[in-house]
Amino acid sequence: MTFSESITTCFKKYVDFNGRASRSEFWYFYLFLTIIGVAIIPLDIAIFPFNEWGPIGTTFAILTFFPYIAVTARRLHDSNYSGWLQLLVITIIGIIPILIWLIQKGQDDENRFGINPLN
Repeated sequence: MTFSESITTCFKKYVDFNGRASRSEFWYFYLFLTIIGVAIIPLDIAIFPFNEWGPIGTTFAILTFFPYIAVTARRLHDSNYSGWLQLLVITIIGIIPILIWLIQKGQDDENRFGINPLN
């Protein structure tokens, strides 16, 4: 999956928590969020210099919150884990297993969450 296909897919599946997402879909979307998030910081400072909470960045974060949670759940499904496990990030120590599960290769065959997204 290419960079632009990943972004398009994630916004089309805005709140779709079903199915599976490939590693490239997840990590390209994460890269997109990071690049735009960093690019918005100077824009917020230039337009709203005395505002601690940049309205542009906050709006972007709110609009992309659900697609990010949804693609993370689908990515965990690809490794045959429940999407609810992303709540382990709240415990701080849970970041380590979540990161490992997001990085690891998904199952090649069909699992309880659907067919392989690369097929």
